Parts: sequence; C-alpha cells; structure tokens
Amino acid sequence: MKIFCIGRNYANHTKELGNAIPSEPLFFLKPDTAIQPKGHPFFIPHFSDDIHYEVELVIKIHKTGKHIEEQFAHKYYSEIGLGIDFTARDVQQECKAKGLPWEKAKGFDGSAQISGTFINKFDLDLDNINFSLEKNHEQVQIGNSKDMLFSFDKIIAYLSKFYTLKIGDLIYTGTPEGVGKVKKKDSLKGFIGEKEMFKVLVK
Repeated sequence: MKIFCIGRNYANHTKELGNAIPSEPLFFLKPDTAIQPKGHPFFIPHFSDDIHYEVELVIKIHKTGKHIEEQFAHKYYSEIGLGIDFTARDVQQECKAKGLPWEKAKGFDGSAQISGTFINKFDLDLDNINFSLEKNHEQVQIGNSKDMLFSFDKIIAYLSKFYTLKIGDLIYTGTPEGVGKVKKKDSLKGFIGEKEMFKVLVK
C-alpha cells in the first residue's frame, strides 16, 4: 500500500505557510508504517517540539491503473475518508532550509491518522464536501473540496503518470488553512459534514 499526500492544494493554507501556489500537484509519500492504528493515541515523537495537525479528505483507490486519463479517473475510487497528516514542522523547516528532503518530518510512525470508515462517493457531492477538525471541542480547521486547486480526478491522473496506482492505495488530498500545534492531552475529532470520522487523543 502506498500513501500519497498532496501539498499546497488549498490557496489559503499555501499562503499561511508563506509558500508559492503550485502550477501542478505537489506530492510526497508516507510509508505504510505511518498509519495510526485505529483507536490508538497519537504519541508526540521525541525528535520534535512542534507537531502540527493537518486534516485532509482521503481517497481510497479500488482499481489498479497507470497513465489514467482525467476523464476516466472517477472509475478508480468509490470512497472518501478523512485523515490527519501529522507534520513535524520544526524538522520540516530545518530540512527545507538546508535544501534536504523532508520525509522524516512527514512519514514518521503514526503520522497518518485515517478514519475507520469511508463514505461512498455517491452519497456525497464531490465538488462540495464540507470537512472539519476540532481540537478540544473547538473547531480549528474547516474546508470544502470546492476550494481544492486540483480536483480528485486531476490528482489521480497526475499521480498515475509516475506510479502505478493499486487497490488500497490512499491519497491525502491536501489541508485547508488553520493548521496548528498539538500538545499532550489534546483531543482531536474529524468530521465530514456532521459525521464524526475519527477521534484521537494526543499523548
């Protein structure tokens, strides 16, 4: 299983981090060991003092494909979930400043929270999916798929130029503005619309 993560896919989030808006999808990968086991708390890793939450809609691939045309991309997924791309922001900034890859800031064990259930895409308006994140019962992020710079289908078509997409692969589609730091004892809840998709305790 591969875990793809799209960066800078919401203009306001891109601006809040002081980055340029991309002209094509920007992505990186996480290993499968990044998946946070269902029901387990998230443990802040020892190597970072600045772990950020980034809530994202997640596509689950259900059909193998390569060089997929955008007009056919919709045939390669049927469910939408929700996840958090946990990021060691201090480590990321240090790596970027040195011109080094920053996978260790994004792909560490437990850095990919994923909802235990997914929603059939036919039960959603794919161009108007509201999603949000609460921290300690306060809403800290809210997003909508209509604000994505690159649509689900465009992302799938683009990734398939470089990688064969296989059944079970996950695509984190980017985070909206409002990312922030977590600390021990924080409680995070993710929602698609009014439906609670996950709850995770930070330790």
